[in-house]
Amino acid sequence: MKIVIAGAGAVGTHLSKLLSGEHQNCVLIDDNEERLEGVAEYDVMTYNALPTSIGALKEAGADKADLFVGVTTEETTNITACVIAHALGAKKTVARIDNYEYLSPQNQKFFQQLGIDSMVYPEVLAAIDITNGLKMSWVRQRWDVHDGALVLLGIKLREGCEILNQPLKNLCGPDDPYHIVAIKRNDDTVIPGGLDQLQLNDLTYFMTTKEYIPYIRKIVGKEHYADVKNVIIMGGGKTSVRAALTIPDYMNVKIIEKSAERCEKLNQLLAESDTMVIHGDGRDLGLLEEEGIRTTQAFVALTGNAETNILACLTAKKLGVRKTIAMVENLDYVSMAESLDIGTIINKKTVAASHIYQMMLDADVRNLRSLMLVESEVAEFVASEGSRVTKHLVKDLGLPFGVTIGGLVRDGQGMLVSGNSQIQAGDSVMVFCHEQKLKHLEKFFKKSTLF
Repeated sequence: MKIVIAGAGAVGTHLSKLLSGEHQNCVLIDDNEERLEGVAEYDVMTYNALPTSIGALKEAGADKADLFVGVTTEETTNITACVIAHALGAKKTVARIDNYEYLSPQNQKFFQQLGIDSMVYPEVLAAIDITNGLKMSWVRQRWDVHDGALVLLGIKLREGCEILNQPLKNLCGPDDPYHIVAIKRNDDTVIPGGLDQLQLNDLTYFMTTKEYIPYIRKIVGKEHYADVKNVIIMGGGKTSVRAALTIPDYMNVKIIEKSAERCEKLNQLLAESDTMVIHGDGRDLGLLEEEGIRTTQAFVALTGNAETNILACLTAKKLGVRKTIAMVENLDYVSMAESLDIGTIINKKTVAASHIYQMMLDADVRNLRSLMLVESEVAEFVASEGSRVTKHLVKDLGLPFGVTIGGLVRDGQGMLVSGNSQIQAGDSVMVFCHEQKLKHLEKFFKKSTLF
C-alpha cells in the first residue's frame, strides 16, 4: 500500500512509527527539516517540502497513493492538501481538523465532494475517552462496541479482588460472562492462557457484555468506589471544552484555567452548559481546597505539559481524589505515569493515529483502538461472506501468536467467543492483537476461495 503523510508532528510521527513496523510504502512530507530528522530511525521516506505544493505532492507520489493523510498542525493546510491529493488521483484522503462543525453528518457529503473521505478531530476522540473514564470510576479504560453490546474494560486489580491467584481455566470457561484478553504486569504484557493466574496490581483487560458489568465490578472488589459526581478539570484547552460538553449532565464540572483571556473564551464556548470556569492555577493547593477538592471524585489534568499533569494528579490523589485522568502527550512519560498509578492516561496522537490506521486495512474494520499501556490494538473486524474465519471453529483457525478473539456482535447481540465458537458472515468480531499483527489478520476476514 502506498501512503503519503503530510505533517511530521505528533500524529504524523506516531503514524510513521506504526507503518515502519509493517514495512509499508510510506512517504512523510513536511516543510520543517528538523521535524523530519526526528523520524530518521523509522523505515519511511521523507520529503522536505510544502504539503500544499502540487509539484511536491506529485513528486512524493500522492497521485498514486492508496491513502493520503493530512495531519499538520494547521487545519486549512490539511484540507487543502487532501483536496489537491484527491484531484491528483489519491484513492482515499483523511484530514486532521480543529472545527467541530465539520464533523456534523450534514457536512459529511460536502467534504466528500471536495475529495475528503474522513476527518479526525483528536480532541473530540480524547474527550470520548475521558467521558467513558468518568462514567466508571473503578475502570482505567473502557471501549464499547455497538453501543455496549460488547465492552472492553481495563481494570487495576487491588486487595479485595476475588479472582486472584487462580488458574484462568477455572475462571473463564465457555459459560462464564467474561474473558480476560490481556494482562499488564510490571513492564510485561501477558497474553493469558488457561494456566495463567491474575496477581495483585495487574492491569487486566476484561471482555464482557453490558449486563455483566456490575458482576465484573463485584468480583474485582470495586463496589466501594464512589460514582463520580464532582469533576475538576485543570487546563482550558480544546480537549477540556469537548470533554465538558460531553460529560453527563448529572456531573458537576469545574475548569481551572490560568489565562484570564482564555477564561473569557471558555465562558462563551460553554455558555449553554453548567460548567463553572475558574481563573487560577490548578496546582494551587489553596485554590483546590477552596473549590472542594476533598469532595471531588475525579480530577482531570489536561494542560499541554505532561509533567504538570502527572504531578497534579499525584497531588489530587494525596488529597483524597479516587479517580484521576492525565493527558500525557509525550509517550516517554506514559510508562512512568502508569507506574505512579495515575489512573487513566490520555494520549491524543495515539487515539488519532489508530483512527487513521484502520483506513489502511483492506478488511472491513469498523473500529480500532490502541492500548498503549500493553502495546496492543483492539479492532472490530466484520467477517466477509466466504472468509476464512467463517469456515472453521475458532480453535482451528490457526490465528497468529499474540492474537485473541474476545467476542462478537451478531444481529445487535453481544456474545463471548470460545475455541468451539463458529463465526458467521456479517459478525462484528472483537480481535485483540499484540505487537502490530493487524495486517496479518486481514486474510482471515476477507473473502477467500483458498480455504
